[in-house]
Amino acid sequence: MGRQATAKSQSRRRPGPSRSAEPVVSPAEDSNAASKKTTEKPTSSSSTSSSTAKKSAPVKPQSTKPQPKRKPQPKRKSQATKPQTKRKAQTQQKSAAKKHVPTKTTDTSSQPRAGAGRAMLSTVRREFARVSAYPLTTYYLILVSVLALTCLGLVMVLSASSITSYDGGEGSSFAYFNKQAGFVAMGIVLMTVATVVPLHWWRRLAWPALALGVVMQAAVFLPGIGKATKGNANWIQFGGFQLQPSEFLKIALAVWLGYVLASKYGKMTTFAHAMIPVVPGIVIAVGLVVGGNDLGTGLVLMAMALTCLFIGFFPWKYFLLLFGSLAAVATFFVFSSENRLRRITAALTGHAEQTASDVTGQAWQSNHGLFSLASGGWLGVGLGASREKWSWLPEAHNDFIFAIIGEELGLLGSLAVILMFAALACGLIRVILRSKSRFIQIATAGLFAWLIGQAAINICVVTGILPVIGLPLPFVSYGGSSIVASLLAVGVVLSFARTEDGASAAIKVHKDRVRSSFAVLARKRKK
Repeated sequence: MGRQATAKSQSRRRPGPSRSAEPVVSPAEDSNAASKKTTEKPTSSSSTSSSTAKKSAPVKPQSTKPQPKRKPQPKRKSQATKPQTKRKAQTQQKSAAKKHVPTKTTDTSSQPRAGAGRAMLSTVRREFARVSAYPLTTYYLILVSVLALTCLGLVMVLSASSITSYDGGEGSSFAYFNKQAGFVAMGIVLMTVATVVPLHWWRRLAWPALALGVVMQAAVFLPGIGKATKGNANWIQFGGFQLQPSEFLKIALAVWLGYVLASKYGKMTTFAHAMIPVVPGIVIAVGLVVGGNDLGTGLVLMAMALTCLFIGFFPWKYFLLLFGSLAAVATFFVFSSENRLRRITAALTGHAEQTASDVTGQAWQSNHGLFSLASGGWLGVGLGASREKWSWLPEAHNDFIFAIIGEELGLLGSLAVILMFAALACGLIRVILRSKSRFIQIATAGLFAWLIGQAAINICVVTGILPVIGLPLPFVSYGGSSIVASLLAVGVVLSFARTEDGASAAIKVHKDRVRSSFAVLARKRKK
């Protein structure tokens, strides 16, 4: 059986020449054989298909009708062989070239540039997202901007007060600068201490701070302690030491409103819960300051209170009622003073009525502030080369120091100051948005309204947009109480920024790195 199966399988295989004895075939014969194979393949397939069709389908009788003969179609000649088509193609190409028909071509030279630009943009976005998510970004943004403004303020106080200091009987051009440097050192110490104060301590200090601020502000009306300067009774004096308590009352009011509104969140549904003790505290603080004839600081306190109420989700009907009441009080005090009315009319009617020789006019200070800004140009006249500080511009080192900055450092220097305040504003806003504590949000919003709002008002006064109010530029203008209170407020905000998620761990890592670096330096010195 096995031999028969092998014989059958060998018989089924096609006979072919063996590999060992292959005959030599000419190219012509090889081509003929290939053509035969190609012609034989379809016939075999057609025969197999027809055979299967015959087996499967029944046989139909053939029709006897004669089929119509098809007419043979003439073969079409290719257009390439005609000379007319070639001429038409050439004329079409010439006409397209004359009409400047754009062709679909890919500019490969611009593709690498676009790819490089996209890659650079993506890297910038990644770095910005990484820096923005870093826990200490807010902390360093506030700290660096404040230190930059303070250093610039020291330089500009020296430049703006050199003539006044020497001519005012101080005996030295560095008298105001030395005092300001001492106040800055005191403020930095207080800022450093406030930075490390825990959050729960600020909550505990809310009520005592407001009480102390109110008592100190009320002391300005006591004879022998209170002192009036330029018509404003907002100073207290202990021996040779003077203090403006309204600057520290701003910090106390912001912290107190943050504590009270955070504890009352969701409970201010009735009139009593909403108004008490928020409204009495605001009225007492603002009333004591405005009663001392300091409307500028009173307006800042009003702005702080309204900002805290807005962030603290104070009910709208009570918020509008309080806003209208404060606006009515401010309007009353404006129209009750002839000096304030003259300043407002001078700002509204323009400064054209004021002549350059009219020293007693209300627009004298504003006009010379504009002269100082206009003479600075793009790059300024040079540090220390101001002409307006030679007794032309009153309060050149204090309320109108921004005009001296514009004159000596030019428009670019003025824009640099504005950018520093913008960076500080971004840092304060980050504290408000990234914090989970309502106390931190409300208190920081109040300090934001003070520092950034007062800076905006001062710049608008110098540029002639607003009438002269008498507010210094924070961190830059001369003034001991102003710079110390401003740096202390920054310390409070930095303490809030340290409570951000991951900030404490990042600070600890930085401390360890600093310690290790100092240890390495000590070892190198010993060697």
